[in-house]
Amino acid sequence: MRESSLKKLPIDSARYQRPVASPLVEATLGLVREKIRDAWQASGQGWNEFAMRGNDALVTGEMMADIEARILASGHRFDWSASISAQERPDIYKPADGAAGDSENFMFAHPEAQTADADERGWALRGVGDNVVRHAKDVTGVARYIRSNERVLSYLTEGVPAGTIAVIDDSGGTLTAPIIDQFAGVICAGGTVRSHLGILTREYNIPCLMNARITGIRDGDTVMIEATAPAKTAEDYQNNVERTGRVWLKGDI
Repeated sequence: MRESSLKKLPIDSARYQRPVASPLVEATLGLVREKIRDAWQASGQGWNEFAMRGNDALVTGEMMADIEARILASGHRFDWSASISAQERPDIYKPADGAAGDSENFMFAHPEAQTADADERGWALRGVGDNVVRHAKDVTGVARYIRSNERVLSYLTEGVPAGTIAVIDDSGGTLTAPIIDQFAGVICAGGTVRSHLGILTREYNIPCLMNARITGIRDGDTVMIEATAPAKTAEDYQNNVERTGRVWLKGDI
């Protein structure tokens, strides 16, 4: 990004200390400021007039597309939070193993997943996640990976099988929103309890673990979510408090 000797934006002399952002966020904000600064300079207006009179459409889709193109031209590729993003736009997202489909052999394999051998009842620990809401009972069901449009469309047509514990990576909830009310529980590999998916499961009273670090669970396995675990709070995230609910896999005794 070029240094500009043009007019200073009000934000340039802000005196408060904001939290340090990631390099990507800083680069994006810098490019947005550059475009706003150029437009302001070209307008010949004072800041108040420029900012308050009819310039609400200044930040356009074309402008943000140009910023994205400039970031990608630098060699950067975005992390994906939902596998469908990597499938639909592989040119802008980092590649990832297992980004496609819901095959019966696929499974999340988080390197930091907590595991333990099966107990006397046959339940083996296979990971933990951030509990959205504390429920009165743990929930047991069948794990089903829902990571593609094809599976969502199939469930929309035929219905979600009873007792489905949805295992997904779309923390925004966009992919699964049309069928989310039919889930017995949700295990999401991304996001936080304040992500859109977390909000949706809270509204539908569906047990849900966000930011789940799990391994060894395949499509069709019987699993149990520790929905009775304490819910993770915003303060927990801010203070780096580890507060999780467990995920167990049912095996042979």
